[in-house]
Amino acid sequence: MKSPGVHLREITDDNRDAVRALRVRRRQKQFVASVSKSLKEAAKKPETNPWYRAMYVGDEPVGFVMLSWKPPSGPYQGRHFIWRLLVDKRHQRKGIGRETLTQIAALVRADGATELLTSYDPGEGEPWPFYRKFGFEPTGEIDDGEIVLRLVFPEQ
Repeated sequence: MKSPGVHLREITDDNRDAVRALRVRRRQKQFVASVSKSLKEAAKKPETNPWYRAMYVGDEPVGFVMLSWKPPSGPYQGRHFIWRLLVDKRHQRKGIGRETLTQIAALVRADGATELLTSYDPGEGEPWPFYRKFGFEPTGEIDDGEIVLRLVFPEQ
């Protein structure tokens, strides 16, 4: 698959409305919160050390990603956890999510991490097949009803 040319940008006053307008398919709404809700949660939970970016192809916002970046306390203390990954319904199945995960994994690894975590809510249409193809594996943990996954980085 040809790389879609995804790049990550900070969310600013100039692009906030366009990024907040991104939407997933109706059947996916049960698995991922909206950008607006995600930004509100990040603001309410600074202790999770939220790190978020808009995903762009060219000058068009196509998605949103948010991590808990090595929070100083809590169950993921000192670890990197993908809190949200959302690709707009008009841009799905183009390799954007995969390219974003590749970039996020590289950033996290460059920060000294040996793994990247995420979780998902099980159900019909769940994102598990997407994460499995990328190399994530279940940890055996359940967090707030969600199955926790881990991508282990090979030693360099």
